[in-house]
Amino acid sequence: MPHSTQLASNFFKVACYFEAALTLLAIALGWLVNIDPFADLILDEQALLHGLLLTLPLLLLFFAMQEVPLKALAKIRALLLETLGSRLYRCHWTDLLILAAIAGFSEEVLFRGALQPWLENALGMTTGLWVSNAVFALAHAVTPLYALLAMLMGLYLGMSLDYGGERNLLTPIVIHGFYDFIVFLVILRNYRNNL
Repeated sequence: MPHSTQLASNFFKVACYFEAALTLLAIALGWLVNIDPFADLILDEQALLHGLLLTLPLLLLFFAMQEVPLKALAKIRALLLETLGSRLYRCHWTDLLILAAIAGFSEEVLFRGALQPWLENALGMTTGLWVSNAVFALAHAVTPLYALLAMLMGLYLGMSLDYGGERNLLTPIVIHGFYDFIVFLVILRNYRNNL
């Protein structure tokens, strides 16, 4: 196996394991603070549909930001191409789907399944939402603007938890996973076009 192919394969495996480990972290945090991170995960067609539909505004915003000639956004695009594009460009779209699904599930179970309910119980609904998503932003702080965008996306995901009047973790899981999958495909396409 050529060196670059092996590095890409290793990155994919490590990324999947890292993201999956966040589920274990959610379970451990839930155990420590007496929160079941899966309590609000209900397999429901309506929540699935809501998740798919609620991804559309985020994708429109993402595609619009691809065209904005702002230096800070160009820096993020370059960083994503360099860090993800170079490591995922040999992956098949099904690999990207798997990684996006694991990331969407694990990050949402941690941040919206365990952390947000715990902080809402401790600090109140609004403060719990903001603080849990400040932590989400810090976990994604590759640049200051990227952290701000992650905070806004986290707030959106946190509010989607209650979309439709009934709390369901499936909605933000679907939004997060579907969004990541499309973003991975765009990064991959852009990276391959630059080669």
